[in-house]
This record gives sequence, C-alpha cells and structure tokens, in this order.
Amino acid sequence: MWSQIVRRLSTSPLTRERHPKLRRSPRYATLGDKDISFFERLLPGGRAITNPDDCLPYNIDWIKTCQGQSQLILRPKTVDEVQAVLRYCHERQLAVCPQSGNTGLAGGSVPVFDEIVLSLRSLNSIGDFDENSGVLIADAGCILQTLDTHVQQFGHTMPLDLGAKGSCLIGGNVATNAGGIRVVRYGSLRSAVLGLEIVLADGSLLDCLTSLRKDNTGIDLKQPFIGSEGILGIITRVALACPSAMSGVGLGFFSCSSFENILSTMRLARKICGETLSAIEFLDESTYNLSLKNLKKNKPIESNKFYILVETMSSTYEQAKATLEKLANSALEKEFITDGTLAQDLTQYKDLWSIRERVPEALVADGYVFKYDFSLPPSRMYKLVEETQERMKQFSNVRNVTGFGHLGDQNLHLNITVKHGYSDEIKHALEPWLYEWVAKERGSISAEHGLGLHKSKYLQLNKGKQSLELMKQMKNMFDPKCILNPYKVIPYQID
Repeated sequence: MWSQIVRRLSTSPLTRERHPKLRRSPRYATLGDKDISFFERLLPGGRAITNPDDCLPYNIDWIKTCQGQSQLILRPKTVDEVQAVLRYCHERQLAVCPQSGNTGLAGGSVPVFDEIVLSLRSLNSIGDFDENSGVLIADAGCILQTLDTHVQQFGHTMPLDLGAKGSCLIGGNVATNAGGIRVVRYGSLRSAVLGLEIVLADGSLLDCLTSLRKDNTGIDLKQPFIGSEGILGIITRVALACPSAMSGVGLGFFSCSSFENILSTMRLARKICGETLSAIEFLDESTYNLSLKNLKKNKPIESNKFYILVETMSSTYEQAKATLEKLANSALEKEFITDGTLAQDLTQYKDLWSIRERVPEALVADGYVFKYDFSLPPSRMYKLVEETQERMKQFSNVRNVTGFGHLGDQNLHLNITVKHGYSDEIKHALEPWLYEWVAKERGSISAEHGLGLHKSKYLQLNKGKQSLELMKQMKNMFDPKCILNPYKVIPYQID
C-alpha cells in the first residue's frame, strides 16, 4: 500500500525496483501504530512526520537515483531525544536511516526500504568558538555555510568548502569524511576533527568531544566514525579546528589544449605558488560547455579542450594576485596554457568559481546522471574519461561523458548524462567495468562521496579480506542488531 502511495507521488523508481536482488531483511520489525504513537509523544509539535507528501523529500536523494519507502520521519532537537529514539528502535529492532542534508551522491542518505529516517536538521545549535585555539563546537545539524559565516566574524574559516555548502550539514560532512575544493590547503576533513559526540545504536552516548589539538591518551575512539556513513553510530556534535581566514584571495582561470598541459600547469603552480596555493581544479570541454549553457554563463576565456582553476590565498590580495600573474606569464611562455583571466574583484571571483562549483547542477539539467567519484594517479585520470567516452558511443541516448574534479588531490568526477532517464543497459555497460578499471590502476572507487548503497558491493576491489572482516567485526561491536543504515557500506548480507 505504501509503495503505491509513493509511486503516485513520484516518478522516480523505487530503490527496490532498481535493485531487484536486494531484499528487506526479515530481522527488522515492521513499524506499527504503537510505534508511531510513541514517537509522536516523544517528539511533539509535528516532529514525527507520517504524511506521505511530507515524507517524500526524505525518501529521495537529490539526483533521484534512490527512492525509499519510509513511513516515518523523526526530527529530534536534542541529543537526549536522539538517544531515546535509538533506545526504542534498538529494543524493537526497527531499522534507522540517519540523514543530514541529504546531499550525498552514493545513495547513503535515504532509506532502501521502510527504515525510519532520523533527520538531524533540527539539531542545529552553534556552540562555543574559542578565539585562542580556533576551535568550534557545533551540533551535527548545522549547515556548513552557516558555520563558515559564524567563524568568519572571528577571522577564521571552516576547513571544508564544497558546492553543497548551502545545504549540507556538518554531521553528514564528518560522517562521509567529505572532501571539497580546498583539500590541497587544509587536508581532508578528518585532520580537522578534534572531537565527536556520538549516540550509539543502543542509545548510549560516546563522549569524545575534546577540543584539544593534542591528546595522546590511548586509542582515538572517534576515528572509526569519521567516514563510516552512519553505520556505527550517529554523530550529534563536532569539535573542529578552524584555520585563520586569509584576507587576500586570488583566482586564475586558464585554458589548455591537452590534459598533459593541465598536469604541467599544476606542477608549475605548485612550484610558483608554494604555500599560497589553496585549490587546483580542472574541467574538460564538455563540462565547461554544459556549465555555460545550462547555467546561462558568459564565456570568460577562449575555448579549448581543457580548463584549470588555480586559487591562491595570502595575507593581502596584492600578494595572491602577484603570484597568479607570475604563474600565468610563465605558463603562457612555456605554452602550457592558451588563454586565461584573473579575477579582478569579488564578483568576478565568485562568477568564475561558480562555473566549476555548479557543475553538478548543470549536469542534472542535461538529463539523468550516472555519477562516479574516483581517486587515480594524475597521469591516468583523463584516460578513464576517454575510454568511457569510447565505450558509450554505442548508446544513442547518452548525451555527454564529462570529466572534472579536484586535480590537486587526484580526485576525478566522471559523469554520464542520459536522455529519457535511467537506463539499466547503460548501467551494466558501466558497472563493474569502471570499478575494475580503477582497481587495476590502484585507485580508489570512492575518493570523497563514500560508498553508500551504490558502491558497497564493489568494496572488495579496494580492500582485502582481512580489512573487510575487521570492518564487519567493528559493525557488529558497535551495532550488534545492525539497525543503523542497513544495506550500505559493508558488502555483506545481514539476514
């Protein structure tokens, strides 16, 4: 009955239809009226949502690759309420799907079947910011951009920046160990996480919320939860080291005739820009053209096969710009680049960045998107795009095969846009071929998006038997009833 209601409200295929071999585990209880009554008493004021129309946005991921059938959305405001929810679900054996901003791209943030969605959006208080240490404490439901605005008033910035910053939540960022555009400067998010507060599957509280930069007292228990995608526990508060904000920021946007020249420009940027380098991104011609067309942007420089963005940060704008000017002159002299422009003010800076940051939005406007996120040796990054382009020529409904990403940390985003919606035929031509190709090159099948539902069955291509066995043991230790985010991340049947 519920699946018929969901089908009436949305044209997106149900996850169970797209993955027919996946079965709901019989170990989980079915939600009943008594359960709903309990949660309505626990979370008054409409924070236990059962209306199908209101449940739908929590059941579908934003690129519409997954659609679950959750009949209950819970929105706790306090850690005590999160604990009470999990205690009850643990006792009743009710499966739970933790959800932050629902901006994930691997199918990890929405239910597979009828799991209860535990949304952290209402757990959004900003705690203390220590100006002496640069450490921020905040609830997991705080929006990344809101936190950045908050710490900016103290002369600091968040150690993470990505296109979804206006809607993603910091708890989800930590749970997926999100990457973004400034890993070159600040490192991975993991390195900035000083402490966590976590509610375990049975409702107990694990307090690792230290704000100390140095703490060498035994095993660092917060680490397994960073990047675990909600399968071990639910992050409720975080302590983050926030770097000082640089007052001078520069951006160069350059075109190149080959990917070899892109790599040459990157090496030159590292040499010339040194410690001022904060981001290096690349786009191929298809990505660039789609971004201009679908976002209605003006062409900033002359067209070519590839484009590279180089950002610098310094104590003054003049210093940041001078470094980029030196890079541009040297790259032109060496014929690494064919054209380019430097941002002259904040408006142009934001406009140039939007060509890269809003690429996912431009791709969705082009059709259904098969999205992939790989780490590869730089010299092999675009070879995969070229081979995928060749492989997709047999399909008349493929519109574009595009490559872009975080060049500075070897992260390729490969996207295939398709007209007329999702295609099983195209998916089977892409998977497992893509994952096997990446594994042979000793790359990672997930650079920053996580495994979620989409990639969990391919984890064995990247991890050995011992690693997989230890992951399963950790899952069973922290969540012995397997109620947290089932069917995801770890490739094994829990029945």
